Amino acid sequence: MKVLITGHRGQLGDALLKCAPADAEITAIDRDELDLTQPDAVTAFVDDCAPDLILNAAAYTAVDRAEIDQAAAQAVNGDAVGTLASLASKRGAKLIHISTDFVFGDGASRPIPPDAPTNPLGVYGATKLDGEHRAIANAPDALVIRTAWVYAPHGGNFVKTMLRLMGERPEIRVVADQIGAPTYAPGLAAAMWTLADAGAQGIMHYSDAGAASWYDFAVAIQEEALAIGLLDRAATIVPIRTEDYPTPARRPAYSLLDSSATWAALGWPAPHWRTNLRTMLQELLHG
Repeated sequence: MKVLITGHRGQLGDALLKCAPADAEITAIDRDELDLTQPDAVTAFVDDCAPDLILNAAAYTAVDRAEIDQAAAQAVNGDAVGTLASLASKRGAKLIHISTDFVFGDGASRPIPPDAPTNPLGVYGATKLDGEHRAIANAPDALVIRTAWVYAPHGGNFVKTMLRLMGERPEIRVVADQIGAPTYAPGLAAAMWTLADAGAQGIMHYSDAGAASWYDFAVAIQEEALAIGLLDRAATIVPIRTEDYPTPARRPAYSLLDSSATWAALGWPAPHWRTNLRTMLQELLHG
């Protein structure tokens, strides 16, 4: 099976490579190898590598910068997805595209199912929603997986930022009124390979089990890191409201994804997010 992985230098792309099936003949690209916003170049590249499966882990993820750089966000998160979907359909290849909880707005109070109404609050979410529409419209058997709060030992993320700040500062202020679920990239990557093999299509949700605020997540990071000696002292973690930490882009207050249907399709539930957090911290400890 020939597989094209986009965004291979990111957290998810790296995880996809590390847990790829032994029989997968992989071509991995990032923006340095191929600019996905150039349709002619993308077409020539896909025609040349002739993939049976395209795993699109590439994205414009700078949520706040997207508010002033809408064209760039749209080019990667929307237009490029349409190009990949059209090429996948033309070649008879399978496309799996990663989307986000940011396609939802405010108002939810229970885990959000895949068929819930969307209402993005900012440019990032709007461009990711456009990418979903283009994926499904241009490749009817495509699979869109929405996820949230992704982290991994590789790359930059909330966990690594918190560890750095906890080592530098006596006090950290963290938003406590945004609720979701952290997602360990290697777990999501494994799910993608399994769902590809099963021929899943449509829109699915995947995050780790459980729920947390960013404050809860930060507290857990510190507790677990102290327990294994990754940190040698505790910082004071202060819960704050979203309005106390203004950002250019609005974030949904509650974006916990209902992943139950995906777990059923996989045949296993995702581990609790704190279990996966321990796994990542051990990886960082042992390098």
